[in-house]
Amino acid sequence: MRASTSLKTVTLAAVLIAAPLAGAYAAGHHKGLLDATAPTDFTGPRVTGLIDQVRGVDQGITDAREANSISASEAQQLHMSASHISQAAEHVAASDHGRIPSAQYHELLRRLDNVDQRLMNDTGSGFMMGDGSDGGNYPNG
Repeated sequence: MRASTSLKTVTLAAVLIAAPLAGAYAAGHHKGLLDATAPTDFTGPRVTGLIDQVRGVDQGITDAREANSISASEAQQLHMSASHISQAAEHVAASDHGRIPSAQYHELLRRLDNVDQRLMNDTGSGFMMGDGSDGGNYPNG
């Protein structure tokens, strides 16, 4: 019975090791000439800064959802908005040799700030207006 268990373990280990290697070989073997182009280098300070900020907002959305501060549908909408901004940044950078022109960079930052502000308003931690003299403070937006 002990030999049967170790044979199963060895067989399972061999399959688990061989499967990723076979997939990597097949993927590398079928590359065509069109697949050989190098990806655009997104290393400009604006691109990396914007992508990092999108990741930060995205993490805030995830944290708010895990804390049940926002609903699943609100989280999904906010994640989609952040994703669209990230995709737009990558698209602009790809069309301009890895850079984002200043005007487009500021527009993308404004859009990301709007997503962040919606997150803060949805969680109840948004910038409040009013001094309470009329009965309370109200979220800005």
